[in-house]
Amino acid sequence: MEEDIAAALADLEEPMYTPFIELYLLEETKALRKELQNTRAELIEKVVDKELSVADKTMSYATDTVTYFFYLIAGASSILVVIGWNSIRDMRAQLTSLAEKRVNELVVVYEKRLKDIEEQLQQKSDIINQNQAEIERTNEIHSLWLKASQETSQQNKIAAYDQILDLRPDDVEALSYKADAVLEMQEPLWAISLCQRALKLAPDNGHALYQLACAYAEIGRWEDAVATLQKAIDISEAYRDDASVDLSFEQLREHDNFQKLVYPDQEESSDT
Repeated sequence: MEEDIAAALADLEEPMYTPFIELYLLEETKALRKELQNTRAELIEKVVDKELSVADKTMSYATDTVTYFFYLIAGASSILVVIGWNSIRDMRAQLTSLAEKRVNELVVVYEKRLKDIEEQLQQKSDIINQNQAEIERTNEIHSLWLKASQETSQQNKIAAYDQILDLRPDDVEALSYKADAVLEMQEPLWAISLCQRALKLAPDNGHALYQLACAYAEIGRWEDAVATLQKAIDISEAYRDDASVDLSFEQLREHDNFQKLVYPDQEESSDT
């Protein structure tokens, strides 16, 4: 390869370029260089102008934003002044006053609710206490009934019935059983008084009617005795059997109305 180049150069009769061509190339290179510098300067100028334009728009936008913000504040302040809030302090005072008013209203409402709850709790507590007292009274009365049923002395029975009546004055059963005990002690008038007290409380109490009939029979009020016994038997047929063996009606055994009432089967058989 190098030998071919050397041979070509040896055969070269004249230079491949002239001084004019060299000068032309240098001028062209210079012109290109100058044009490149001008282009670069122009590009730098345009970039700077663009950056300045962007910065100017940014500053303008920021300035407008701040201006509009202050306009907004001024407008809001004007509105507040128009509606009566002359300053931020007045607005805060108004808000504080409204808040306190609302809190006071809520406090009043909840105080009323708490008072109602306390009253309900008090009522329930009173009811519980009353029920507890009634349970204790009932237990005591029950024990007194057991005591009276076990006593053989009429005086002790009457004492037990009196204690029951002290605890429960309107106890009809206690009044009627006390009347029974009083009759055993041959005190028919006292028994009548007790039975009438019981019948005022419970007009349809069969036991009180039966004891009243016994008391009437013992004092000789036979018509009243038979009429009252009739009411007792209407309530319960068991009183018919009791009357047939009760010593209180001993003087009434031969009485026609008593026999018809107590021994109806015998009356029917005699008629036949």
